[in-house]
Order: sequence, then C-alpha cells, then structure tokens
Amino acid sequence: MSVMQSPAAQQAERAVVIDGKAFAEGLRERIVVKAREFRELVGKAPGLAVVLVGDDPASQVYVRTKMNKAMDTGIESFPFLLPASTSQTELLALIERLNEDRHVHGILVQLPLPAHIDEVAVIAAIDPAKDVDGFHPINVGQLGLGTASLVPCTPLGCLMMLKHHLGDLSGLKAVVVGRSNIVGKPMANLLLQQNCTVTVLHSRSRNLEDECRQADILVLAIGRPNMIGPESIKPGAVVIDVGINRIIREDGSSALVGDADTEAVSAVAGAITPVPGGVGPMTVACLMRNTLVAACAIEGIAPPSL
Repeated sequence: MSVMQSPAAQQAERAVVIDGKAFAEGLRERIVVKAREFRELVGKAPGLAVVLVGDDPASQVYVRTKMNKAMDTGIESFPFLLPASTSQTELLALIERLNEDRHVHGILVQLPLPAHIDEVAVIAAIDPAKDVDGFHPINVGQLGLGTASLVPCTPLGCLMMLKHHLGDLSGLKAVVVGRSNIVGKPMANLLLQQNCTVTVLHSRSRNLEDECRQADILVLAIGRPNMIGPESIKPGAVVIDVGINRIIREDGSSALVGDADTEAVSAVAGAITPVPGGVGPMTVACLMRNTLVAACAIEGIAPPSL
C-alpha cells in the first residue's frame, strides 16, 4: 500500500502511474482461486449470461472481451447474440428465462440497446441478485443507503485502486466530475461510504477549475478529451481518469486519451491512472468479481474475500 507524500515532495517529481492493468490482473488471479473453490463446493462454475442486441462494433468488442475474461477466470459464460430486430417483448422473455436459470448467477445486457427497446424497463426486469452491472433500481437504492449491494463495475474498480494507493480515505476531499448513473453518482456514494467529503461537478457547475483544485482525490468521468489541465489540480492529488476518448491527431492517426491532459497533469498530481491501461481493465475485472459475489450469495455460501 502506498503512503501519500506531502504536496512539496510530490511537486518535485512526476505523478506515480497507477497501473490498472496490473491491478486487474492481480484481482483476476484471486478470482481464479475463489471460482475454483466455488466449483468444488457447489458442483458448478459461476455463470455469467451476456446479452447483446444488434451489431454495434464497439459493443461486439466489449462482449467478446467480457466472455474471454470470464473463461480465463473460471466463470462459465452464456452468450446471447440477438439481431437488432429483436423486440422488447422477446428480450424481456429471455431475461425472465435467465432469471430462473440456476446455472446463471449474473446477467449483463450490453448497452446501448436499439432505439425501439426501453433500457430502463430491461434493466428493471433483471433479478437484482443477478444484476452484475449494479444498475437495477434496488441495487442503486441500496448503494445510496450504504447497505450491501452489487455495485457498478467502473466506480468499484476506481475505489479499489484508490484504497490500494492511499489506504484510509477518511476525511479526504473528493471531487467527482460527471453525474452519470453509470459512474458519477455511484462513485460519489462509494466515496461517501469511505468517509470522504464529496463534491459532484457537472456541465452546469460554476467555478469548476477552482472546485477541482480543492480535491485530494479527483475522479474524471465527463467524456471530453483533455478537458482537465494542470491548473485544475491540487499538488499531490490523486487523479482517476475514467474518460476514454478517441481523437484524431494532426497526422491523421487516432489515439485514445482521457478527460485529463495526462502529460501536463502529471507534473502536478501525485498519482494518475493512464488512458488506456488504467480504469478500463478494472471495469472488466470487477464484472468477474461481481459475478462471483452474486454466485456465492445465490448459492448461500460465504462471500469471497477479494
């Protein structure tokens, strides 16, 4: 576990790079062990159903990655690749079958869905005990109340890296830029549970730069490339960059960048997650973690220590 340096010490050197890829690999290794123990105890592997409707290229890549990682960690995957013409009634019927399937412990419906399908209705149809994305209203409510629940994977991964790097987060000033239901809001709730003082900023916020500069922990989830520069960073702060933005360089090539100007911000921050290789790998690893946790709860065995 890292010890937070004084701002003066941090200013003298560039930010520590928080290697999400390596951290995720360590988490997956622990899941492999616990999934094997689960199989030996229950007689079957934890099961993850992944539902994709349509042929969106990015979604296809995400689904393929998730299924491969499930296989690598000892989780059985059940892919359901449906045509874009699938009706909402047909999709809801499939979810009902998966809710009842005793071999399926986690259900993930890849978003976005085609325009003719109501995403809210689909998410609400998933059994909350199998909602490994943590998007069901019951799980969202439990997170807000601070009770046990399945937590959205991206903010969970962010929190795990923060705790590993900083240790006790109690009393630290945390600023979350972005208020989405997928990252911003659950991230704020998780940080509150860790006794941080939390501010949430968004497109209507005033004095955003000044607010960011107060943060010991700055979580960026706004989807705007290189929006945050060094002038918005408190010396020694830890920056968790959730943004994944594709830009076109002057030479015509493309690149993935975060919401922070990583090179410039690294001269001020104490630590920062890179893009790519930071938050992204942890999101997938936490999906496997949630599937194993859900499987243990459904089968009535003690939750794994991960």
